[in-house]
Amino acid sequence: MGAVLPATVLAVDTVDFTMQAYDVTEPRPGHAAYGVVAALAETQLRMGHHVIIDAVNPVKAARQLWTELAEHLGVPLRVVEVVCGDDAEHRRRVEARYAARAHDGIPDWVRVLERQSEYEPYPGPRLVVDTFLADKPVEPVVDYLTLRTS
Repeated sequence: MGAVLPATVLAVDTVDFTMQAYDVTEPRPGHAAYGVVAALAETQLRMGHHVIIDAVNPVKAARQLWTELAEHLGVPLRVVEVVCGDDAEHRRRVEARYAARAHDGIPDWVRVLERQSEYEPYPGPRLVVDTFLADKPVEPVVDYLTLRTS
């Protein structure tokens, strides 16, 4: 997405994996990574750049961080929820991603199912893209983020 839009892409997983690689531990695993990404996002937004946050955001508390940041800086917040509507394909993708990585932290299928059980539905406006059904999933996202209409 960052290659299509002029935006900085900040991935919570990348920060979390890097912290783990440097043996940074925390009482609430993953929590600090969200804080680091929020700080980086604030810096980019203050410079006038657009930012894409790549994060699971499974619970309201995680999402609130982005809402508060957008409100604090007076910038719009647009949420894109990416799903894979076919469980067999979703599992295949998760297991392929897990097998391809040489470091810890990539969730396996069991962890993905655990996260799904913890998921709190997002109540606000958003674009939902099913990557199993969408022929070209990037196009509607770009349209939504730039407020273009087809």
